[in-house]
Amino acid sequence: MIIDQELSQFADLAYRTAEAVYLLALAVSLVFYGIIRVATDRRRERAEELSKLKADSREKVLAATGASTTGATSGGIAVDDEENTAATSYDYQLPERLRADNVRKQVERADKLGGITQALVWLGIALHVVFVVLRGMAAGRFPWGNLFEYVSVVTMFAMIIAALVIRRKSMRVMWPWILTPVVLLLFYGGTKLYAQTAPVVPALKSYWFVIHVSTVSIGGGIGLVSGMASIMYLFRRVQPKGKEKGIIGAIVGPLPDAAKLDALAYRTAIWTLPIFGLGIIFGAIWADAAWGRFWGWDPKETVSFVTWLLYAGYLHARATPGWRGPKSAWINVLAFATMVFNLFFINMVVSGLHSYAGLS
Repeated sequence: MIIDQELSQFADLAYRTAEAVYLLALAVSLVFYGIIRVATDRRRERAEELSKLKADSREKVLAATGASTTGATSGGIAVDDEENTAATSYDYQLPERLRADNVRKQVERADKLGGITQALVWLGIALHVVFVVLRGMAAGRFPWGNLFEYVSVVTMFAMIIAALVIRRKSMRVMWPWILTPVVLLLFYGGTKLYAQTAPVVPALKSYWFVIHVSTVSIGGGIGLVSGMASIMYLFRRVQPKGKEKGIIGAIVGPLPDAAKLDALAYRTAIWTLPIFGLGIIFGAIWADAAWGRFWGWDPKETVSFVTWLLYAGYLHARATPGWRGPKSAWINVLAFATMVFNLFFINMVVSGLHSYAGLS
């Protein structure tokens, strides 16, 4: 099969550009993350200071009027009304950094950076899709015939799913946590795993190749989002919202509360289990057509099955009262780690029937 070298070069350019855009999105998201943390801390501190000022004001009014109950009057004006009338003056008693205008500007700045991050993510996804399409057109086949292409496809699905899940402004703080592993995977793939555009090896020339690998890729992409959500959840459990302390507290401060992160991990894992399981079933059918048996406990088959069992275990634990919480989240993280182990160690180190990484 003749390879279109010009399309191949354009595909490589799209890959490098997508990687650069994701890296830029990561940089902007980190700045956004930091500003959100500062804005959150200032809003919390402002609320505490306003509460103290209002309490002091109430005590002064009650002392001046001799009243002892809420709603007591002074000159015909209720204490509560008097406090509301004086509320506008409280702001000027606060330090400048805690005043309403400054806090509002900080939040608006963060919102703009969050919007820029979201736009850059979608641009990166568009370029990522262009790479996959051009790579396939250049080779005249579906572009997941070696480990470089497979990593590219898994990260593409992960980013698409993450972008669909992280739509609300309150969830955009999750982008640094999602973009970091994706950028690292793309960098590693483009430097250590890169393979020239070429036809697939004879063993992969089957329509089951498209069905099996694409299904597993989608399941793996969703699993990445689910695994990172559980990691964020575990950090947030250690540092509850509003009670953050130390360096870890500063890092996780902008994250949503633990319940939202746990719910995200659970909802995405619900999709990971059946899709990844279908990928394993399709692989078994392909194995029967290619090797005359459905299952042979090949290293990749075995670890894939273990990964699926871990996802099933996570969902079961998540629905069990005694296991709900950090215990079940650790199972999800273990399932994600096993998937990564299968992706790299099994493909690159262990010899087996699935050694089609395309590495020299």
